[in-house]
Amino acid sequence: MTVSILHRVTGNGLAVAGLGVLLWWLGALASGAEAYATFTSWMWADWASLEWSGFGAIVGSLVKLVLKLVLIGLSWAFFTHMASGIRHFVLDIGAGYELKANRAWAILSMASGVLLTAGFWALLLLR
Repeated sequence: MTVSILHRVTGNGLAVAGLGVLLWWLGALASGAEAYATFTSWMWADWASLEWSGFGAIVGSLVKLVLKLVLIGLSWAFFTHMASGIRHFVLDIGAGYELKANRAWAILSMASGVLLTAGFWALLLLR
């Protein structure tokens, strides 16, 4: 039951927040190099690279922190939704209905979402 609810929540999160980030990225990509540089500076740049001072730097740092948390949350939602979708696919072909197998798949799908997210961000940040 938890995995089914989580599957729906992550799908809706990907649809809402993921669409917002995707549209921002596509708009920046279509608007030229300067707009794309602004997008990447907000999503990937260090907090120390802000051009403001004082209160503006604090607000900018908080916004960048929130954007990075949104990206991490989107990647977790993607991997969790994908693992749950694979679990549902296995159930659709008629396998995994035994209580032990179903419980193992449920635990595996939730754990793999966390592990894949951690591995994905480790690869991004350590390269």
